[in-house]
Amino acid sequence: MSASAVHDHEPLDLMSHRLRSPDYKAWRAQVHAVGGCAQPVHLTGYSRVLDRDGEILIERSGPIMGPCGNRREAVCPACSDRYAADAFHLLRAGLAGDATKNVPATVTVHPRAFVTLTAPSFGAVHSRRLSPRGFVVPCPCGEHHHADDPRPGTALDPERYDYTAAVLWQAHAGKLFDRFTTALRRALAQHLGVPVREFRDHVRLSYAKVAEYQRRGLVHFHMVVRVDGPDGPADPCPFGLDNDALRAALLHAVTTATLTVNRPDDTPLGLRFGTQVDVRPVTRSAARAVEDPDTGAITDTALAGYIAKYATKGTGATDGADRPIRDGEHIALLNVTPHHRAMIETAWELGGLDRYDELNLRRWAHMLGFRGHFLTKSRRYSTTFTSMRAERRTWRLREDLAQLGRDTRTPGDPGPLVPDLDTITVINHWEPVHFGHHNHAERELAIAIAERNREQRQQQRNIMSTTDTRSAA
Repeated sequence: MSASAVHDHEPLDLMSHRLRSPDYKAWRAQVHAVGGCAQPVHLTGYSRVLDRDGEILIERSGPIMGPCGNRREAVCPACSDRYAADAFHLLRAGLAGDATKNVPATVTVHPRAFVTLTAPSFGAVHSRRLSPRGFVVPCPCGEHHHADDPRPGTALDPERYDYTAAVLWQAHAGKLFDRFTTALRRALAQHLGVPVREFRDHVRLSYAKVAEYQRRGLVHFHMVVRVDGPDGPADPCPFGLDNDALRAALLHAVTTATLTVNRPDDTPLGLRFGTQVDVRPVTRSAARAVEDPDTGAITDTALAGYIAKYATKGTGATDGADRPIRDGEHIALLNVTPHHRAMIETAWELGGLDRYDELNLRRWAHMLGFRGHFLTKSRRYSTTFTSMRAERRTWRLREDLAQLGRDTRTPGDPGPLVPDLDTITVINHWEPVHFGHHNHAERELAIAIAERNREQRQQQRNIMSTTDTRSAA
């Protein structure tokens, strides 16, 4: 047998070995506990739950696995699903209201809008567009690009494409967005006829945004905007501000938000958002059926799901790397298009210049220079990821204590005696000893577990949806 044949059979041998190993059931249980995480953190140590007298109620010891928590679907599908679910509930709470997250349902009558901000052009790129009849429109290069063609979004003429400006725009996109929100507040203040410095005494602007990469390697922002009274979501919006006024203020802010930086040769470079701006009204889910976001108005529930899915995406399989680049020589080995390789190389080169030290571009070269968070929100928009994760830990602790009560009660007891959470102490002492699975076979098995969990959740949602439809009928 040739060396290549042996190499091809190695993953199957490893998988067979893992499935036949004596500790497989224990390993599988740990993988199930972390939802099928593709790169878990192996921990050693202990966790104890003590009552008010110091008696140990629950004790666990390592080794155990912890989820990696990576939001990118390409890195870990299981943790990506969890992140997307949290993002959905965070976004929907700010749109439709959720009493458990301190957002009243009355926010549905506040002015709300869904905005998409794009990047400007830095040079002509290959494109793939469809005509109203569904036919592929010829690209400026003269070809008809098929759906799997990697060229759409890449530069038609790499020599004339302004990669330096593209990377600098990307690196300053977060600061440009801040300029945009400032311009939006000024426009709304002008509409109300109040000084800008008194804007917060009359209005509070709440928003959440998600960054998504376009095929040309530049981010655009999907943004949900809500206008509240000065005290936040429970406070009615001031008289005179409606959806039309919000739309006009948004369009004005896009055209006025600018930022000037210097190129490496000290010539000024003006940065702004692209001319393609999409502003759509947001309706209540109960007001109309869920619609495709490309048809105009969109319901709050559909919008939350539409935006949340982008929070788990990176640059894509052909647009960038999933992990930071440690050595510039590795850029030539990346499985990316020449266009995106040029963006990475430009970010790496600019990162070596003293004038751009504060941008830390080499750290973010794998993200094509984008340095911002993929999901951000204003303080009063809705709840936080930290709060939702704390609620999840508290729920699990209650379940563990309830199980403890069920296990310790004697026959004839009316029910389990569950200790009050205010009277217990939780001690966690864990140390990481290994990151990721030990081989590709374990990782593939974990991903299969995660996929099965996803299918089961989808089946449950389908059953619940069918039940709700029959009930409504």
